[in-house]
Amino acid sequence: MNVLILGSGGRENALAWKIAQSPMCDKLFIAPGNAGMLSLGENLPIKVTDFDSIKKAIIENDIKFVVVGPEDPLVNGIYDFIKGDKEISHVGVFGPSREGARLEGSKEYAKEFMMRHGIPTAAYRSFTEENIDEADAFIDSLKAPYVLKADGLAAGKGVLIIPDAATAKASLREMILDAKFGQASAKVVIEEFLSGIELSVFAITDGKDYKLLPTAKDYKRIGEGDTGLNTGGMGAVSPVPFADEAFMKKIEDTIVRPTVEGLEKDGIVYTGFVFFGLINVDGTPKVIEYNVRMGDPETEAVIPRVESDLLEALWAASQGRLGEVDFHIDSRAAVTVVLVSGGYPEAYEKGKVIKGLDAVDENSIVFHSGTALNENGEIVTAGGRVLCVTSYDEDFREALKKSYGNIEKISYEGKYCRRDIGQDLMRMME
Repeated sequence: MNVLILGSGGRENALAWKIAQSPMCDKLFIAPGNAGMLSLGENLPIKVTDFDSIKKAIIENDIKFVVVGPEDPLVNGIYDFIKGDKEISHVGVFGPSREGARLEGSKEYAKEFMMRHGIPTAAYRSFTEENIDEADAFIDSLKAPYVLKADGLAAGKGVLIIPDAATAKASLREMILDAKFGQASAKVVIEEFLSGIELSVFAITDGKDYKLLPTAKDYKRIGEGDTGLNTGGMGAVSPVPFADEAFMKKIEDTIVRPTVEGLEKDGIVYTGFVFFGLINVDGTPKVIEYNVRMGDPETEAVIPRVESDLLEALWAASQGRLGEVDFHIDSRAAVTVVLVSGGYPEAYEKGKVIKGLDAVDENSIVFHSGTALNENGEIVTAGGRVLCVTSYDEDFREALKKSYGNIEKISYEGKYCRRDIGQDLMRMME
């Protein structure tokens, strides 16, 4: 079958890398893709939210299956668009309906879903301009620090963790009244702060059955020691060492299975990935957030560990047959380190020529996050996050050494990466 992947980052490069290996895939298209995907399929210069152009591409290229990478097209209803159009409704879609995508598109919706189905999460209340005066009392009822989340999508920047009540109250007003995050913060969810170690759990589901993907832990801050500004992610380790069999059973029993069952009970059409952003609070897993797609850069560490035919599983899910598919995971660890542009996550320059990619040995896989070809046919930087270097080993510490070793072979002006990925997990293992 001909397959179309929507997206252009490292997550989509990892999905394309895996899907291109499937004997089920005749030809792969990526819209819009990046320079790293040119060897895997054909890039189409289409924005992920340009649904009319996506429809045209589906028809012209005889696409049978669409795999959606990022959240924007999902929240904007790409599943409903394709399934509601007579000309292309026969095309399989891996990605939830608009209603299902609200689990990520609205923090309040997600919290209400969790409360309705008894899924453990932090205490919360939602506020808008209409009831903003009630927020002060709720903040005072919580212990510091305070978590403020823009209800809508804010490109990963809509969550504030604030150390004192006075600043939390002022920040709430900036978010709602001064539109700090635009329309996304017209409504704000204030949550109880949960203290513990975070991890990410991923599942493939057809809304009835599910297959668990490997666990991962990512690193959001730009600076070593988890300092500085938040980024889209500076690295990831899979699996998470503390997520042993007993802890994973708790996650399945109290979070994953109730979520999938809740989707079915609520009549929500959901074929896609579920990202469970979790926190281990003294041995009890709780949900921080849902995402309706794979995380980035966790995907670049998780997908390489999938031994089975990923396309077969995604296609079966789109046909409501996920329960029929065998699914196997590589026991080795995988570690991803992200290379970024100088200045990121603030202002940075693009167009820097990247050298040394051909020198990376077989111990590592390089996924492209923000790259393009210049007029001379050279691969250049085209984003804040530029490349992801992933390596395997039985011991994640050895995998890290491989990734950092191959990173030394890659060069471009302003190259930066964190040198402490996984250090916290190493300390836990001592």
